[in-house]
Amino acid sequence: MKVVLFCGGLGTRIREYSEAVPKPMIPVGQQPILWHLMDTYSRFGHRDFVLCLGYKANTIKDYFLNYKPQAYVDCIVSSAGAKVEYIGKLQEDWRIAMIDTGVWRNIGERLWAVREQVRGEEYFLANYSDGLSDVNLDEMVTAFKASGKAAAFLAVRPPLTYHMADIDQDGAVRGMSSSDKTDIWINGGFFIFKHTIFDYMREGEELVVEPFARLIADNQLMAFKHTGFWRAMDTLRDRQVLEDMVEQGRMPWRRTDDSLALRPMMTG
Repeated sequence: MKVVLFCGGLGTRIREYSEAVPKPMIPVGQQPILWHLMDTYSRFGHRDFVLCLGYKANTIKDYFLNYKPQAYVDCIVSSAGAKVEYIGKLQEDWRIAMIDTGVWRNIGERLWAVREQVRGEEYFLANYSDGLSDVNLDEMVTAFKASGKAAAFLAVRPPLTYHMADIDQDGAVRGMSSSDKTDIWINGGFFIFKHTIFDYMREGEELVVEPFARLIADNQLMAFKHTGFWRAMDTLRDRQVLEDMVEQGRMPWRRTDDSLALRPMMTG
Protein backbone atom coordinates (compact mmCIF):
# COMPACT_ATOMS: atom_id res chain seq x y z
CA MET A 1 0.00 0.00 0.00
CA LYS A 2 1.40 3.45 -0.90
CA VAL A 3 1.92 6.01 1.86
CA VAL A 4 1.35 9.73 1.17
CA LEU A 5 3.26 11.94 3.60
CA PHE A 6 2.46 15.65 3.87
CA CYS A 7 5.84 17.35 4.28
CA GLY A 8 5.24 20.86 2.96
CA GLY A 9 3.90 22.93 5.85
CA LEU A 10 5.67 25.89 7.43
CA GLY A 11 5.61 24.44 10.97
CA THR A 12 4.65 27.79 12.50
CA ARG A 13 3.99 26.36 15.98
CA ILE A 14 7.58 25.11 16.18
CA ARG A 15 9.01 27.98 14.14
CA GLU A 16 12.05 28.44 16.40
CA TYR A 17 13.40 25.18 14.93
CA SER A 18 11.65 24.93 11.57
CA GLU A 19 13.02 28.24 10.28
CA ALA A 20 16.27 26.35 9.69
CA VAL A 21 14.79 23.05 8.48
CA PRO A 22 11.31 21.88 7.45
CA LYS A 23 9.33 20.40 10.31
CA PRO A 24 9.54 16.75 9.12
CA MET A 25 13.36 17.06 9.16
CA ILE A 26 13.60 18.11 12.81
CA PRO A 27 15.71 15.39 14.43
CA VAL A 28 14.50 12.99 17.07
CA GLY A 29 17.68 11.26 18.17
CA GLN A 30 19.99 10.72 15.20
CA GLN A 31 17.24 10.78 12.56
CA PRO A 32 14.53 13.27 11.54
CA ILE A 33 10.98 12.57 12.67
CA LEU A 34 10.12 11.84 9.02
CA TRP A 35 12.53 8.88 9.06
CA HIS A 36 10.99 7.52 12.27
CA LEU A 37 7.53 7.70 10.70
CA MET A 38 8.66 6.00 7.48
CA ASP A 39 10.36 3.33 9.58
CA THR A 40 7.04 2.71 11.39
CA TYR A 41 5.20 2.17 8.11
CA SER A 42 7.95 -0.01 6.66
CA ARG A 43 7.83 -2.32 9.67
CA PHE A 44 4.27 -3.15 8.57
CA GLY A 45 5.37 -3.73 4.97
CA HIS A 46 4.46 -0.30 3.54
CA ARG A 47 7.64 0.91 1.81
CA ASP A 48 6.32 2.86 -1.20
CA PHE A 49 6.20 6.54 -0.20
CA VAL A 50 4.92 9.74 -1.83
CA LEU A 51 6.32 12.84 -0.16
CA CYS A 52 4.30 16.04 -0.69
CA LEU A 53 7.02 18.66 -0.47
CA GLY A 54 6.73 22.41 -0.03
CA TYR A 55 8.62 24.55 2.48
CA LYS A 56 12.37 23.96 2.06
CA ALA A 57 11.69 21.05 -0.31
CA ASN A 58 15.36 20.94 -1.31
CA THR A 59 16.36 20.03 2.26
CA ILE A 60 14.26 16.87 2.18
CA LYS A 61 15.41 15.99 -1.34
CA ASP A 62 19.06 16.43 -0.36
CA TYR A 63 18.58 14.17 2.66
CA PHE A 64 17.36 11.23 0.61
CA LEU A 65 19.56 11.86 -2.43
CA ASN A 66 22.64 11.82 -0.20
CA TYR A 67 21.42 9.31 2.34
CA LYS A 68 24.18 7.10 3.78
CA PRO A 69 22.77 4.28 5.91
CA GLN A 70 26.25 3.40 7.16
CA ALA A 71 26.14 6.57 9.23
CA TYR A 72 23.32 5.11 11.33
CA VAL A 73 23.89 1.33 11.42
CA ASP A 74 26.68 -1.00 12.52
CA CYS A 75 29.14 -1.58 9.69
CA ILE A 76 32.65 -2.67 8.79
CA VAL A 77 34.77 -0.29 6.70
CA SER A 78 37.80 -1.43 4.73
CA SER A 79 39.91 -0.37 1.74
CA ALA A 80 40.23 3.15 3.14
CA GLY A 81 36.47 3.57 3.17
CA ALA A 82 35.90 2.24 -0.35
CA LYS A 83 34.26 -0.94 0.96
CA VAL A 84 31.40 -0.94 3.47
CA GLU A 85 29.83 -4.10 4.90
CA TYR A 86 26.60 -3.75 6.86
CA ILE A 87 26.13 -5.81 9.99
CA GLY A 88 22.57 -7.05 9.97
CA LYS A 89 19.75 -6.28 7.57
CA LEU A 90 19.05 -2.71 6.48
CA GLN A 91 15.52 -1.56 7.26
CA GLU A 92 15.26 1.19 4.65
CA ASP A 93 14.24 -0.69 1.49
CA TRP A 94 12.13 2.25 0.38
CA ARG A 95 10.81 3.67 -2.88
CA ILE A 96 10.32 7.42 -2.49
CA ALA A 97 8.53 9.79 -4.88
CA MET A 98 9.34 13.39 -3.94
CA ILE A 99 6.76 15.78 -5.39
CA ASP A 100 6.95 19.55 -4.90
CA THR A 101 3.33 20.52 -4.11
CA GLY A 102 4.06 24.18 -3.35
CA VAL A 103 4.62 26.19 -0.19
CA TRP A 104 1.20 27.68 0.52
CA ARG A 105 -1.10 24.76 -0.25
CA ASN A 106 -3.17 23.15 2.49
CA ILE A 107 -3.30 19.40 3.13
CA GLY A 108 -6.26 18.83 0.82
CA GLU A 109 -4.55 20.65 -2.04
CA ARG A 110 -1.36 18.63 -1.50
CA LEU A 111 -3.26 15.35 -1.63
CA TRP A 112 -5.05 16.46 -4.79
CA ALA A 113 -1.69 17.41 -6.35
CA VAL A 114 -0.35 13.84 -6.01
CA ARG A 115 -3.50 11.99 -7.07
CA GLU A 116 -1.67 10.64 -10.15
CA GLN A 117 0.87 8.99 -7.84
CA VAL A 118 -1.87 6.85 -6.25
CA ARG A 119 -3.87 6.21 -9.41
CA GLY A 120 -4.77 2.52 -9.59
CA GLU A 121 -4.44 2.07 -5.82
CA GLU A 122 -7.68 0.80 -4.27
CA TYR A 123 -6.40 1.85 -0.85
CA PHE A 124 -3.58 4.10 0.30
CA LEU A 125 -2.27 5.48 3.58
CA ALA A 126 -1.52 9.10 4.49
CA ASN A 127 0.01 11.02 7.37
CA TYR A 128 0.68 14.56 8.59
CA SER A 129 4.36 13.60 9.15
CA ASP A 130 4.61 15.29 12.54
CA GLY A 131 3.54 12.57 14.99
CA LEU A 132 4.53 9.09 16.13
CA SER A 133 2.44 6.22 17.48
CA ASP A 134 2.59 2.54 18.38
CA VAL A 135 -0.70 1.85 16.58
CA ASN A 136 -0.93 -1.59 14.98
CA LEU A 137 -1.34 -0.59 11.34
CA ASP A 138 -2.30 -4.13 10.31
CA GLU A 139 -5.29 -4.00 12.65
CA MET A 140 -6.24 -0.53 11.48
CA VAL A 141 -6.13 -1.56 7.81
CA THR A 142 -8.11 -4.74 8.48
CA ALA A 143 -10.79 -2.85 10.39
CA PHE A 144 -10.99 -0.21 7.68
CA LYS A 145 -11.42 -2.72 4.87
CA ALA A 146 -14.11 -4.54 6.85
CA SER A 147 -16.00 -1.28 7.38
CA GLY A 148 -16.51 -0.68 3.67
CA LYS A 149 -16.07 3.07 4.22
CA ALA A 150 -14.09 5.51 2.07
CA ALA A 151 -11.84 7.02 4.74
CA ALA A 152 -10.50 6.42 8.24
CA PHE A 153 -8.39 8.36 10.71
CA LEU A 154 -6.62 7.46 13.91
CA ALA A 155 -8.55 8.83 16.90
CA VAL A 156 -6.41 9.46 19.99
CA ARG A 157 -6.76 11.05 23.39
CA PRO A 158 -5.33 14.57 23.80
CA PRO A 159 -1.81 14.16 25.21
CA LEU A 160 -2.26 17.00 27.71
CA THR A 161 -4.60 16.96 30.69
CA TYR A 162 -6.65 20.07 31.33
CA HIS A 163 -9.75 20.93 33.34
CA MET A 164 -13.01 21.61 31.57
CA ALA A 165 -15.53 23.99 33.09
CA ASP A 166 -19.30 23.71 32.70
CA ILE A 167 -20.46 27.35 32.87
CA ASP A 168 -23.99 28.72 32.59
CA GLN A 169 -24.98 32.00 30.90
CA ASP A 170 -24.58 33.98 34.14
CA GLY A 171 -21.01 32.81 34.64
CA ALA A 172 -21.83 30.39 37.45
CA VAL A 173 -19.75 27.22 37.28
CA ARG A 174 -21.88 24.08 37.35
CA GLY A 175 -18.98 21.69 37.48
CA MET A 176 -15.36 20.89 36.62
CA SER A 177 -13.97 17.76 35.02
CA SER A 178 -10.54 16.58 33.92
CA SER A 179 -10.13 16.08 30.17
CA ASP A 180 -8.83 12.54 30.70
CA LYS A 181 -12.16 11.65 32.34
CA THR A 182 -14.22 12.80 29.33
CA ASP A 183 -14.93 11.10 26.03
CA ILE A 184 -12.77 13.48 23.98
CA TRP A 185 -10.95 12.14 20.92
CA ILE A 186 -8.84 14.06 18.42
CA ASN A 187 -7.49 13.40 14.94
CA GLY A 188 -4.09 11.70 15.27
CA GLY A 189 -3.02 12.34 11.68
CA PHE A 190 -2.82 8.70 10.52
CA PHE A 191 -5.22 8.15 7.60
CA ILE A 192 -6.40 5.37 5.30
CA PHE A 193 -8.29 6.20 2.11
CA LYS A 194 -10.01 4.45 -0.71
CA HIS A 195 -9.24 6.07 -4.04
CA THR A 196 -12.85 7.33 -3.99
CA ILE A 197 -11.70 9.99 -1.48
CA PHE A 198 -11.05 12.22 -4.50
CA ASP A 199 -14.77 12.16 -5.33
CA TYR A 200 -15.38 14.01 -2.06
CA MET A 201 -12.77 16.71 -2.67
CA ARG A 202 -13.04 20.09 -4.37
CA GLU A 203 -10.34 22.56 -5.41
CA GLY A 204 -8.87 24.58 -2.56
CA GLU A 205 -10.57 22.69 0.28
CA GLU A 206 -8.86 21.57 3.46
CA LEU A 207 -8.97 17.77 3.72
CA VAL A 208 -10.58 17.39 7.15
CA VAL A 209 -13.11 20.21 6.68
CA GLU A 210 -15.41 20.11 3.62
CA PRO A 211 -14.40 16.64 2.27
CA PHE A 212 -14.75 15.05 5.71
CA ALA A 213 -18.13 16.74 6.16
CA ARG A 214 -19.30 15.09 2.92
CA LEU A 215 -17.92 11.74 4.07
CA ILE A 216 -19.78 12.05 7.38
CA ALA A 217 -23.01 12.93 5.58
CA ASP A 218 -22.64 9.74 3.49
CA ASN A 219 -21.61 7.64 6.53
CA GLN A 220 -18.25 7.00 4.86
CA LEU A 221 -15.82 8.11 7.59
CA MET A 222 -14.45 5.75 10.25
CA ALA A 223 -12.56 6.57 13.45
CA PHE A 224 -10.06 3.99 14.69
CA LYS A 225 -9.72 4.59 18.43
CA HIS A 226 -6.24 4.08 19.81
CA THR A 227 -5.43 4.29 23.52
CA GLY A 228 -1.74 3.43 23.24
CA PHE A 229 1.19 5.73 22.59
CA TRP A 230 0.76 8.80 20.37
CA ARG A 231 2.64 12.07 20.36
CA ALA A 232 2.60 14.92 17.84
CA MET A 233 5.59 17.26 17.55
CA ASP A 234 3.81 20.63 17.51
CA THR A 235 6.10 22.54 19.87
CA LEU A 236 9.69 22.50 21.09
CA ARG A 237 8.43 20.90 24.30
CA ASP A 238 6.89 18.04 22.28
CA ARG A 239 10.17 17.58 20.47
CA GLN A 240 12.05 17.46 23.78
CA VAL A 241 9.67 14.79 25.11
CA LEU A 242 10.41 12.59 22.09
CA GLU A 243 14.13 13.36 22.31
CA ASP A 244 14.20 12.35 25.98
CA MET A 245 12.44 9.07 25.14
CA VAL A 246 15.11 8.24 22.54
CA GLU A 247 17.91 9.06 24.99
CA GLN A 248 16.29 6.77 27.57
CA GLY A 249 15.90 3.96 25.03
CA ARG A 250 12.08 4.15 25.14
CA MET A 251 10.73 4.30 21.59
CA PRO A 252 7.25 2.74 21.66
CA TRP A 253 6.57 3.81 18.06
CA ARG A 254 9.06 1.14 16.93
CA ARG A 255 7.07 -1.68 18.55
CA THR A 256 4.92 -3.95 16.40
CA ASP A 257 4.25 -6.82 18.82
CA ASP A 258 0.57 -6.85 19.87
CA SER A 259 1.59 -7.79 23.40
CA LEU A 260 3.46 -4.51 23.77
CA ALA A 261 0.61 -2.21 22.75
CA LEU A 262 -2.93 -1.66 23.89
CA ARG A 263 -5.50 -3.05 21.50
CA PRO A 264 -7.40 -0.31 19.66
CA MET A 265 -11.18 0.01 19.33
CA MET A 266 -13.22 0.87 16.27
CA THR A 267 -16.26 3.11 15.79
CA GLY A 268 -18.22 3.60 12.58
